[in-house]
Amino acid sequence: MTEVAITDAVDAYLQRKAVGDPDGPGAGAYASNAESILRRWADWLEREHGLTALFALEVEHMRAYAEELRRRTDRGEYTASTAGTYYAVVRAFLSWCVRGGILADNPAATDRAEAALPTAETRRESDSWTARQRRKLERHVRERALEAAPSTSERRTRLREYAMVAVLAHSNVRGAELFRVPEDDRRTGATWDDVDFYTGTIRVLGKSQRLEDVPLPAHARTPLRRYRVVLDPPSNDWPLFPTGHAPSIAARVRSVFRDRGRDESEIEALFEDATATELAREHAIALPAITTEGARSVLKRLCEDAGVDIDGNYLTPRGVRGEHDGDGDAYRREATASKPTLRASVLEQSIVVSGEQPSIGDDDGRSRDEQPDRN
Repeated sequence: MTEVAITDAVDAYLQRKAVGDPDGPGAGAYASNAESILRRWADWLEREHGLTALFALEVEHMRAYAEELRRRTDRGEYTASTAGTYYAVVRAFLSWCVRGGILADNPAATDRAEAALPTAETRRESDSWTARQRRKLERHVRERALEAAPSTSERRTRLREYAMVAVLAHSNVRGAELFRVPEDDRRTGATWDDVDFYTGTIRVLGKSQRLEDVPLPAHARTPLRRYRVVLDPPSNDWPLFPTGHAPSIAARVRSVFRDRGRDESEIEALFEDATATELAREHAIALPAITTEGARSVLKRLCEDAGVDIDGNYLTPRGVRGEHDGDGDAYRREATASKPTLRASVLEQSIVVSGEQPSIGDDDGRSRDEQPDRN
């Protein structure tokens, strides 16, 4: 029998789905959503198992894939339902291969493989924040931001941490939508171009694999706006939360310089006179966003500093909203055709700076911008 490459079979499947399949879930929209899932699955098989041939695919490979989805769910990168959707897309593709006579059996449609998938119960109770724990951590990061000396890198770092906690605590944005997910080329982290302070929304790639506009309540917007003032991103394509990993920053800057036609000697000369971050700012090069794992490490450190702990397990991004807040999908909407822009004027920034200290330091008092939204 002629060897069939997994990528070739995926291409044929997507082409068929793009024009509609009476035996399948639908037409072009399904193909568009399934493509990135199947491409990443094929890349994962080749990278982790050296597998490129469809006939060599076995149940153990699919169990390993289910275990990988479970690990990512445990790390907060996916919800259990998202992991289930990804697996279902692969299973549907393999079922199509069976119906077409390419495979004799579907290795994904077995109890052994599917038993490794995450379930709703996979999420530990300790992943959910109580209201008291959330307030304690927020108070800690707010006070640290207030205590930092003006115009210092320390102040920028502390406002970054305050904004990170506030956005996770008061919006329905998930960690995998806000931060960069390694090996998922669509989840590169939210940028300032995704934020619309006027409408109070942030545009993210939802678990549906479609762009969604998610409300940003005032308690999330205000710290985020303050942080933007001190971050002063040179362009709106900068991530909200850039990585602090120096090798990653240097690699990005060098790569962009090469793409812009600079030779190696020019690049080395530039690095002799400035740091990678300074060069990124000077040449408007967007830095990589912090990864979900990096954000988790930040939260772990902040929780330890604030004395917030649950049986020795640090809190994770997906639990910040608290167990009573729910998933928040009812408050999301599919993104409109017009892309939101930042539109933060100089006047708005000056208002934020002048009113900064009183509203950060006062637990009870709220600035006008912190009043409840009427979105």
